[in-house]
Amino acid sequence: MPQLNLALFRRMLKLAKPYWVSSRKKTAFALLFAILTLMISTNGLRVLMNTVHGSFVSALCDRDSHNFYQTIMLFVIVSAVATPIAVFSEYFKNKLSLDWRDWLTQDLIDRYLSKRNYYRINGDARVDNPDERIAEDAGTFAFNSVAFFLLFCESFVTLIAFSAVVWSISKALVAALFIYALLGTALTVFVVRRLIGLNFNQFKFNADFRYGLVHVRNNTESIAFYKGEKTEIQQLKHRLKESILNFHGIIGWERNLGFASTMYQYILVVLPAFMIAPMYFAGHMKLGIIVQAELACAQVLAALSLIISNFRMISSFAAQVDRLSSFQEVFDEIDTDRTTDTNRIAIELAPSFEIENVTVLTPDRKRELIKGLNVAIAKGDHLCVVGPSGTGKSSLLRAIAGLWDVGSGRIARPDLGEMMFLPQKPYMLLGNLRFQLLYPSSDREVTDAEMIEALDRVNLPYLVERVGGFDSEQQWADILSLGEQQRLAFARLLLSKPKYLILDEATSALDVENERKLYELLGDLDITFISVGHRTSLLGYHNKVLEISADGTWSLRNIHLQLVPESHKPIVQEAVI
Repeated sequence: MPQLNLALFRRMLKLAKPYWVSSRKKTAFALLFAILTLMISTNGLRVLMNTVHGSFVSALCDRDSHNFYQTIMLFVIVSAVATPIAVFSEYFKNKLSLDWRDWLTQDLIDRYLSKRNYYRINGDARVDNPDERIAEDAGTFAFNSVAFFLLFCESFVTLIAFSAVVWSISKALVAALFIYALLGTALTVFVVRRLIGLNFNQFKFNADFRYGLVHVRNNTESIAFYKGEKTEIQQLKHRLKESILNFHGIIGWERNLGFASTMYQYILVVLPAFMIAPMYFAGHMKLGIIVQAELACAQVLAALSLIISNFRMISSFAAQVDRLSSFQEVFDEIDTDRTTDTNRIAIELAPSFEIENVTVLTPDRKRELIKGLNVAIAKGDHLCVVGPSGTGKSSLLRAIAGLWDVGSGRIARPDLGEMMFLPQKPYMLLGNLRFQLLYPSSDREVTDAEMIEALDRVNLPYLVERVGGFDSEQQWADILSLGEQQRLAFARLLLSKPKYLILDEATSALDVENERKLYELLGDLDITFISVGHRTSLLGYHNKVLEISADGTWSLRNIHLQLVPESHKPIVQEAVI
């Protein structure tokens, strides 16, 4: 649970430092210098306006019209100068916050997507809702960091400037203000420590509830087929209940703090007057000086009461720091793990596939999925991986791709840039049909005629007209059936022309005829491919079969086949290696 302590301050500095030493540091420091310069100027003008206000009241009390109109004129001049300074100070502050938010969000996106970190942290209990941490927490952290830093600087400058004013009036009043603010701050910190933990949980509960709603939206058809509305309602209401209960805790502690802070503010009204009234009654001080002292005391107390005045923002900010810090720490752990943990499946680049004594384990290392696998796949080979569900067939493909390295042994394979992976459920990105076909290299120069030909070859000749052209943007996962999505993925393959291909039940939603047509296209392209599947019809398109058993053992066989066109069922002759 996050707390208001030095550890939290160190995490905040660790999060902030990269921006201030990045390529944008010149812009950042220039904006900060401009803000601080304007801030000091503003405080100087506020001290002057405080003095003018005291003279204004004294002139009224003395019925001195000459001094009264002079102070009015001076007040107007100071206001005219102060206005643009205050406006530009706020403008530069927002510019700095926005630039920091832009840099931090891009940095998190890079860390999240580079080296497949997004895959590694999927399911990590420490990183719930990474999308919200990138989209929301990064932005609020940047804006709040700038706001709190400048608030601290402004409070410090204000404290120095107006303490001098109060000191010139009453030294005892300065001491009383410091003691009063210290007691109020100590009480506030005690309560804020509890609020930080509650705010941290509130971010999590709100994000979980929002994710539940998104999950329903993304799985509407499955929920409708199962008639699972009742269960979904129960789950959503349970998540909402957690959020509401935690928020009750927040408003309860804010109520407790409200008693103290409200009384604190009320006493502020009379404390300065109470301290210096005896001097006024004794005739040693004009009324204008008392007004000036009260205004100066208000500025000093506002500076000293920084935590009291901003306890809600501080508790929320501390929770955001903890969420972002834990997010970054997970990435740091992954980077460290890559360089220090040698008990992993080694990946090497080679012109063909060679799997040498590879043992694949579950992520918790408690179960062996595949034991001591040795397979060589030469250029032009077609390997079919079969076996019961849950035996590690897909895990082997992930190991080849470098996504799953828990285990031991060595895998030599071509560079990923020469390979393409077709999963059972193809990825449908956000964008138009052109992007769908060219993914992941959407900037390639491919003509419309080439894309139409690719769609025709995978039996989707109607798709362009049906969706309204290549530039039409649709919710592709919703408007295309799984079979159409799988054929679209093969159209991507035809346009990308990789040398090596890995298919994980990539034709499971297709009928046998469409499956045969797509695998024949692979034969025409002269691609080396590895397939995972359960259909016996798949064997007819491969010359090697790897069978994985439930106990992790395996067998490798060469197969010779002859397709019978009438039934499209392969006749397989096996030769055990």
